[in-house]
Amino acid sequence: MDGGSFKGGLILPTSVRARGVRLLAKGTPIWITSVPILSIVSLVIHFITGSTYSLVLAGILVIIMFPVLMFFRDPERKIGKGVVSPADGVVTRADLNRGWADVSIFMNVHNVHVNRFPWRGKVTMVEHIPGGFVPAFDKGSDNNERVKIGLKTENGEWMIVQIAGAVARRIVPYVSVGDVLSKGERFGMIRFGSRVDLRFKMPRGYILRVEAGEKVKAGSTSLAW
Repeated sequence: MDGGSFKGGLILPTSVRARGVRLLAKGTPIWITSVPILSIVSLVIHFITGSTYSLVLAGILVIIMFPVLMFFRDPERKIGKGVVSPADGVVTRADLNRGWADVSIFMNVHNVHVNRFPWRGKVTMVEHIPGGFVPAFDKGSDNNERVKIGLKTENGEWMIVQIAGAVARRIVPYVSVGDVLSKGERFGMIRFGSRVDLRFKMPRGYILRVEAGEKVKAGSTSLAW
């Protein structure tokens, strides 16, 4: 499922791809198109007037455009076995208590920021909670702007929390209550650095395979199997 509403976002058809990579993730803000447009305009001004400043500006905008596009990339992933990571980044917490696992993943600006479901199930809750914008790795970030997503599975009710950081100011959910998703399907994105928390009931016979400090990738890294 790739459904959902994207307020103010730029939605591209899933067929728009380059070498297996989505050109832009769903929820990409429309303002990023202004960068290449301004670059082209600056080049046109340079050719018409011969202005060196316009040429320099065009070059600066081209340099800016590449990291911006890299941030909003959405690569395809080979889905891993067992419980998979909901986010790209570094594990900052991996605890197991009475059969329940709590995993936190810090997403830096260079990570892919599209989040994926760790397990198949039905969405039971999508709740936006207003809050602050302290760095996502800080303990106080528990009270940051966040979106809680409940997932009903055959192994109990799981909870995913997308948490905004100091730079991240926009959480874009792709799903609604009642949606049924498979493991590895995209459920939203967070812009410019953030954190994703996952609380899940450990399936019978599974072992938690990650620990703090490990790097993971959404959909492909197995947290438990």
